[in-house]
Amino acid sequence: MQNQNKQKIAVAITGASGSIYASVLLKKLAQLNDQVETIGLVMSDNAKDVWKFELGNSDYEKLAFTTYTKSNFFAPFASGSAKYDCMIICPCSMGTLARIASGISNDLTTRAADVMLKERKKLILVTREMPLNLIHINNMKTITEAGGIICPASPSFYSKPQTIEELVCTVIDRVIDLAGISQKTYRWGE
Repeated sequence: MQNQNKQKIAVAITGASGSIYASVLLKKLAQLNDQVETIGLVMSDNAKDVWKFELGNSDYEKLAFTTYTKSNFFAPFASGSAKYDCMIICPCSMGTLARIASGISNDLTTRAADVMLKERKKLILVTREMPLNLIHINNMKTITEAGGIICPASPSFYSKPQTIEELVCTVIDRVIDLAGISQKTYRWGE
């Protein structure tokens, strides 16, 4: 039986630029294990390539989370009966966003996103693209109308970040807030 105080979270990493967002998200979620029961992780092949290129390592292989291949439809979060609370796609490519908006479940990421929407659970897409064309915007509208949350990887500067990681945290802290996980972080006006 699921611990009612802890969340089950699926995290998907696509091949969009912004691997540092995924890296920081996974580090922070690992530190919040008092609120997170389990994390299921899926990465596209391109995500692994981009991670290696942008971060210069393959640290995703060392993560203490259960990792599933992109074609593993037996992963628990591929079904609503597993009762996952949230899915975060970080970073989310426009191609992945388009497949979700169109209802195309051709891999574990898009299937799990479809499950989150049909089960009325949190689906958070950390989009990483600019400028946006009308197709992107309409796909974001479709996902928003279906109950998903579009959270562009647009850093804030209120906290006066001094490093790239601090800047990235301004996005990831917001994602963690959207997932409903408590954390100590910069708050406007506090």
